[in-house]
Amino acid sequence: MILIGQYDSPFVRRVAISLRLLGFGYQHDTRSVFADFEAMRRVNPLRRIPSLVLDDGEVLIDSAAILDWLDQSVGPERALIPVAGTERRQVMRRMALATGVIDKAGAAAYERLIRPEAYRWPEWIERCLTQAAGGLEALAAEQWPASTRLDQAEITTACMLRYLRIAVPELLPDGRYPSLDTLSTRCETRPEFSATCPADYAVPRGG
Repeated sequence: MILIGQYDSPFVRRVAISLRLLGFGYQHDTRSVFADFEAMRRVNPLRRIPSLVLDDGEVLIDSAAILDWLDQSVGPERALIPVAGTERRQVMRRMALATGVIDKAGAAAYERLIRPEAYRWPEWIERCLTQAAGGLEALAAEQWPASTRLDQAEITTACMLRYLRIAVPELLPDGRYPSLDTLSTRCETRPEFSATCPADYAVPRGG
C-alpha cells in the first residue's frame, strides 16, 4: 500500500497512525498538494490528501473512507470505531468535534497565511476561532480514561491537538484544557505517533 500525503496534515497523520496501530505496512508518498498540485490529479481528481493506494491498485480517497476500510479489513474486534450502539455514537461524536476543530482552525490559518493581507477578513477569522474553541470546550468536557487500546476518537483528537499547538497556538493556552493535555501526552509518547510527527505544521490539508 501507498499512503499519499505529508504528515503535516492531521488527516494524513491519523490514517498513518491507524495503519501502524493495526499492523498494516505502507510506503509513504510525500507529494504536496501545493508543490505537486497537478501530479495529485493522477491519484485523486480532487487533488486532496490523503489517498491510499491499495495493493490491487484501487485508490481510496478521504481519510474517513480510508479509516472505514481499515476497520472493515481488521474486523469488529480490532476496529478503531465501534460497530454499533452507544459506544459508536460516542466515538463518532468526538471525531466530528475534533475534525470540526481542524476545519475551523484551518480556515482561520488559511485566511492568515494564504490570503493576501489586504484581503483578509478579521471577522471571519474570529468566527472560525470561536467555533474551534467551542469544539475544544466540548471535547475537554468528555471523559478520556487512560487505556491500553486507543480508539479513533482519541487518535483524531490527539492529531488535532498537535496541529493546533503549531498552527493556532492561541487556541490552547497552557493549562486551559488539562484533560486534553493528558490525552495528547499519552498519545504522543506512543511509537505510532512519534514515527509520524512532523517538525511543524502550517495549515491542514486533506480530509
